[in-house]
Amino acid sequence: MTTFVVRRIGFYVLICAITLFFAVPMLWIASAPFDASPGLGVHWPDWTFENVRKTLEHPYAMRSMVNSLVICVTTAVAVTAFAALASYALSRVRIPGRDALLYGLLLLSSVVTGTAAMVPIFVMMFQLGLIDSRFGVALVMTGGLLPAAIFILKDFVDAVPKSYEESARVFGASTGQILRDVVLPVARPGLATIMVWAFVNSWGNFLVPFLLIRSIELQPGAVLMQTLTDEGGSVNLQVLPVFSLLFSIPVVVLYLLVNSRYGFRFHGGIKS
Repeated sequence: MTTFVVRRIGFYVLICAITLFFAVPMLWIASAPFDASPGLGVHWPDWTFENVRKTLEHPYAMRSMVNSLVICVTTAVAVTAFAALASYALSRVRIPGRDALLYGLLLLSSVVTGTAAMVPIFVMMFQLGLIDSRFGVALVMTGGLLPAAIFILKDFVDAVPKSYEESARVFGASTGQILRDVVLPVARPGLATIMVWAFVNSWGNFLVPFLLIRSIELQPGAVLMQTLTDEGGSVNLQVLPVFSLLFSIPVVVLYLLVNSRYGFRFHGGIKS
C-alpha cells in the first residue's frame, strides 16, 4: 500500500513538473506583450498597450507576417494539390513496384534532411534564379513535405470504396470528374489534415528562408524574429513578445477552424 501511494505521488509530481515546463512559456507569451517592463521571467504585468503600438510601427514586423502567409499558403495549397493527385494515382493505378516507390520516397525524405541537402538546393535555386524569391522558398518547402503528404493522404484515398467510382463511371463520369466529385469530397478530412500540417511546417521553418532570402523586406516572420534587437544589440523585449504572440495566432486559428469542421486523423475511416 505504501509503495502504491509513493508511486502515485511520484507520478503526479512528474505530471505537474511537465505541465509547468510547458505552461511557463505560454504564460510569458500571454503576459509579456502587455507588460510595461517585460523581462525573461514570468510575473504579473504592469498593463500597457505601448508594446503593441511599437510592434505595429516596426518597419518590417507586419510585412514579415504577410511574407509568411504568402509562403505558407502557397506551400500548403501546392502540397495538398500535388499530394491529392499523386495519392489517387498510387492508390488506384497498379504500377509495378508501387509500394517500394512510395516507401522509398518517404525513406529518402526522412534520411536526407533539409540541412544535409541545403548546399545542392542552394546551388539549384541559384541556377534557376530563385534566390531572394518567396516562390523559391515555397518550392523548396513543397518538395520537402510532398513525400510524407503523399504517404499520409494515400491511406485516406484507399479508404474510399471503389464502388463509388464504379457507379460514377456507369453514368459516364471521367477520371477527373471522379477525383473531383467523388474521391476528394470523401477524403476532405485527409485534405484538411495535410493542409494544416503543411502550413504549420512551413510557418515555423527557419533554415530554408534564412538561406534563400537576402532582402529583409521579403523575410518571413520566423527569420525576422531573430533580428528583433534594440540599438545596443540586445533582444528587444518590447517588440519580441508582441510579435511572438501575433506569430502564433494564425496557426492556432487555423487548427481550431479545421478541427471543429473535420477533426484530425491520419487514416481513412470509410467502410464499403
